Amino acid sequence: MLARRWFSVNKTHPILMRMMTSTTGGSKHLPDMHEGHLPIHVNNVRNKLRSIVGASTNWSDHVQAMNERKALHTLLAKNQADLPPRKMRDSHIEVILPLGSQPEIREKYLNVNNTVRFGRILEDLDSLGVLICYTHTKHEAVQRSPLSIVTALVDKIGLWKKVIHPDCDIKFTGNVTWVGRTSMEVKMHVLQLQNDVYCPMLDATFVMVARDPENKRPAFVNPLIPEGPEEEKIFKEGELNKMRRTDFSKASLLKMAPTAEERTIIHDIFLNTLDQRTVSFRSRVLPPNSVWMEDAKLKGLEICHPQERNIFNRIFGGFLMRKAYELGWATACSYGSSRPYVIAVDDIMFQRPVEIGSLLFFSSQVCYTEENFIQVRVHSEVYNSDTRQHHTTNVFHFTFMSENQIPQIVPKTYGESMLYLDGKRHFDSAMKETQP
Repeated sequence: MLARRWFSVNKTHPILMRMMTSTTGGSKHLPDMHEGHLPIHVNNVRNKLRSIVGASTNWSDHVQAMNERKALHTLLAKNQADLPPRKMRDSHIEVILPLGSQPEIREKYLNVNNTVRFGRILEDLDSLGVLICYTHTKHEAVQRSPLSIVTALVDKIGLWKKVIHPDCDIKFTGNVTWVGRTSMEVKMHVLQLQNDVYCPMLDATFVMVARDPENKRPAFVNPLIPEGPEEEKIFKEGELNKMRRTDFSKASLLKMAPTAEERTIIHDIFLNTLDQRTVSFRSRVLPPNSVWMEDAKLKGLEICHPQERNIFNRIFGGFLMRKAYELGWATACSYGSSRPYVIAVDDIMFQRPVEIGSLLFFSSQVCYTEENFIQVRVHSEVYNSDTRQHHTTNVFHFTFMSENQIPQIVPKTYGESMLYLDGKRHFDSAMKETQP
């Protein structure tokens, strides 16, 4: 049986381990969350972001607010060497989600199974990641940041626990762990208060990019100086993550042919579905306890209203992740005929922004199965009613575990076979992260 991430904390980061072993001193009262004190209340994160960029809280004022940002171009650095270096601790932030101590906010995060909605956690992680990067690039003498910092990629999210409880306080922590010229890697951790100790729930790695005030061109960010062997190791991991993503992209099945081993897998599936009563390549039969891939998909549509906008008046990336996750969860639920549990999220690339008023289409597909694990791919695209064209905005990858044994997914066409292999690659990557 494959390892399941929430059964072990052997890979917990050393900094996080220190946090796990620190108790609240027996007090269950919420820490001071006034301005200037940590942790920040989760409801204040978006307000802080609006203040940093000068975004309006009213949709009717958004054009004026964005026009005012054009004047901030003069504050941009001409090169990275002009910016003061930062340390990892400079961007460290803690955010509290007081589900236990403030039950009035609980309903927003509650699902029908009386656990926390994972999609809401994705939204909070996205906002926190942006705030961490603005903290890293903060200039005390400047009231408004000239940078437009947006999520470029969700590299990976791994869960340590099967269930996040809806009646215990949650703490988000994170900081910048690697910096390029215009991009930043952010590692975040979610912990939940249990028996007066914050226990790890999940780890997340996001990649953010900085752009100019109008969000049109890249902008330089402050370099990062690691302190000590532990931080140097973390920084090196960021470099390795970048190289891994580059290698994974180069080997994409949209660019390169499958490996010899992968070709054998697909051919074996093909042989296993041939009708033995005929001598025909076209006559296919479904093996027992299997489902054709074309019969394991769901679709959804969102009209993008101003309510879901981000600080730059485009659709909030966390909202996109929540909607994609919920459709992916529904796909895994209907496929496995039981409640699925998410164990990993990886390689969510934000390919283009989603404008207010867009018609946003989601297509969710079970693309790989193994034992009781279900790999789901969700593709999102916007429809331009003027040109009648569809443009991809995101591709999401979710790994679920079902409570019951599930049927095997079987591709029929070559395109489906490539989806199958791509799903297997993402699944293998997720399972590799679970190994102690």
